[in-house]
Order: sequence, then structure tokens, then C-alpha cells
Amino acid sequence: MMIPARFHGPPASGNGGWSAGAFAVACGAGADGRAFQVTLRVPPPLDTPLIVAAGRVLDPAGTLVAEVEPDADAGPGVPIADPADAQPYPGLAEHPFPTCYVCGPGHPDGLRIFPGPLPDGRLAAAWTVPADVSVETVWAALDCPGGWSALQSRRVFLLGRIAAAVDALPAPGERCVVVAAPVAAEGRKALVDTAVYGANGTPLARARATWVALNR
Repeated sequence: MMIPARFHGPPASGNGGWSAGAFAVACGAGADGRAFQVTLRVPPPLDTPLIVAAGRVLDPAGTLVAEVEPDADAGPGVPIADPADAQPYPGLAEHPFPTCYVCGPGHPDGLRIFPGPLPDGRLAAAWTVPADVSVETVWAALDCPGGWSALQSRRVFLLGRIAAAVDALPAPGERCVVVAAPVAAEGRKALVDTAVYGANGTPLARARATWVALNR
């Protein structure tokens, strides 16, 4: 398998959520409610053949890229919120990776999920589902809003680990809601929860992720 360059987060590596979703799918994850956990060991390389075997993802040199575990804890999710109640997306003014596939305003065909802060500390965003929606797409949607809940501390974070469960895929063109909430923080690590809801408020997916700060 490989991660196509269009699914990047930082310019030279795969978006953490999309990459983790692709690794999980390669190990049996689907839209069946079963949770898988992916731990990223190095930034996922783009347009590079990767070997997936026995829950391990290796690059051509044998470097461990990620580890995948089934039957994980994806957290309780986050209650739905109205994105109209959120403040403007801070990434429009300042963004560490402005061409990120999920949340970058500068990506030409990204998901354009722009979460804004709510008064209670959560974040919420509307999301118009693309025509090529997949399990990997939903993992990606669960990723960056959680990262922005960590970024409220003004530090730059990258995804380290994510456990996600997808109950059902949204329909192409559906107007969904993505909600995120900080859970805990210690040192350079931040624990966050996210959830995706369908247009009628039906829970579609949830995740619990650990983000790691690049700066102190």
C-alpha cells in the first residue's frame, strides 16, 4: 500500500488521521463499529510502497512506520454541537500546516473541516462529505478537529496515536458535524476525543487520540 501525496498533513508526510485509517483498513477495519488503534512511530511517508504485516507497517528500508491493534478503546465520543455557535476557525488566521488535507485552507481539494471553539471548550465544524468518501476519509475527519483542541494551547502538535470506530459511512454530499473536546494534558502530550454526526444527528464515528507537542 502507499499514501498518495494529496493526503498530506505537513507537506512532506501523510495526514495522521488518513494514514492511520489506511493502516487500520489494511488490517481489517471497516464501517462496522469495531475500534482499531494506530500508533504512528515516524511521519507516514508519501508515495512510498509500504508493507503491512502482523499489525506492523514498514517502509522499504524496514523502518517501523506504525503499529495497528484491533479491539481498542475509541473513547465515549463527544456530544453533538451546533457549528453555528462556534467562534471562527483559528486556522484561517494562523495555521502550522496550511495545506493539510483535512483542515488546511490552502489545500485545493481537501476536506475543509474548519473547527471553531465553543464556549464550553469543545470545538465544532460543519463538514460536506466528498464524493469519494471511505473509511479512511472518516478517520481523517476525526483527526484534525482533535488536534485543534490541543492547539488552543498555542503549541504545535502532531498525531501520535489514534483509536477510532466507524459505525457507518456518511453519504456523499451529506452535511455532517464534527465535534472535538480536550480530555487531559500532561507534559508534551494531549488526549482528545472527537466524533462525527450525520445530517440527522446520528452518531457515525468516534475517536480518542494522543497528540504530541513539537515545542515545549
